[in-house]
Amino acid sequence: MAARRDIFLQLVDVASECYPDVEARQIAEMIILAKGRISRNDLLIEPNVELEIPEFETICDELRSWRPVQYIVGKADFADMELTVREGVLIPRPETEELVDWVAREAKEGARILDVCTGSGCIAIALRRMVPSSEVWAMDISPEALAIARENGAEYAPDVRFVEGDALVDFSAQFKGVMFDAIVSNPPYIPESDRALMRPNVTEYEPDIALFVEDSDPLIFYRAIAQTGRKMLNDDGHLYFEIYESLVEEMVAMLEHEGYTEVTVKEDFRGKPRMICARVSSIAR
Repeated sequence: MAARRDIFLQLVDVASECYPDVEARQIAEMIILAKGRISRNDLLIEPNVELEIPEFETICDELRSWRPVQYIVGKADFADMELTVREGVLIPRPETEELVDWVAREAKEGARILDVCTGSGCIAIALRRMVPSSEVWAMDISPEALAIARENGAEYAPDVRFVEGDALVDFSAQFKGVMFDAIVSNPPYIPESDRALMRPNVTEYEPDIALFVEDSDPLIFYRAIAQTGRKMLNDDGHLYFEIYESLVEEMVAMLEHEGYTEVTVKEDFRGKPRMICARVSSIAR
C-alpha cells in the first residue's frame, strides 16, 4: 500500500526508462486509473489516499520490457469507447479516428459500409454508432482479431456483422451479393525496411500481420481491396483508406489506374497525409 501520488510517480519513473516524459505520465495515469479502479478526479483531489495496485512489480517489469500500456490494462480509447485489446490485435490509433470521422460525415442515410482488415473492430463499431441508420459489416483474416472485435461489437454495436476473410483475394463472395456505399480499410502498409525505425512496443508486441508488407509491393493490400471494391461498391460508392505518408503519390496513381476517380488526400492532426478517398467509376466495372 502507498499513497496514490507515490504510486503514480513510481510508474512515471519506470515508464520514463522507455518513453518521453509526457508520454510516460500518460502511461502512468492509464495504469493507475485502470488497475487502481479510481477516476482521474480521485487521483487529483485525494492524492494521499492509500492504494494497492495488484501485481505492481509485474506491471513495472512489463513497462521496462516495452509491453504496450494498452495490453497491460486490456483497453484502448477510441472515439467515445473503451475497447478491449490484447496481443493478437492492433492497438487503435488516434489518426484512425479522423478517418472514421471523414467516412461518417460523408455517409448517406441508410448507408451500407464495409470495414476490411477490421482488427479490434474500432472502425466498424464507431461508424455504426456515428451513423445510426447505417448497416455495417467488418472483415478480418485473423480469428484472434475477430474474437476481440466481436467482444467489442457485443458491447458497443451488437448489430455489426463480422466475417472472416482474406483481403488479398476476391472476397466479394463472402457477402453474397451485398453492395456497399462505402468500403473503408486501415490495412497493413508499413514496408519491412521501416521496421528498424519503429519502437519495440510496436515491433515486439503488436501483430506483424496487421502492420508490415514486403518492400517489393507495399500497396498489395490497397490494390487488392480496390480491385474487389469495384465489384462491391454501388454507383457513386466510395473507397476510403488510411495510408502511409511516404506512399501518397503511388496510392493516387494506383487508384486512378484501377479506374477510380475524384481521388482526395487528407492530412491528419499532425499534418501528415494519412487518408485517401476515391469514387468508383461505373466505366471501370
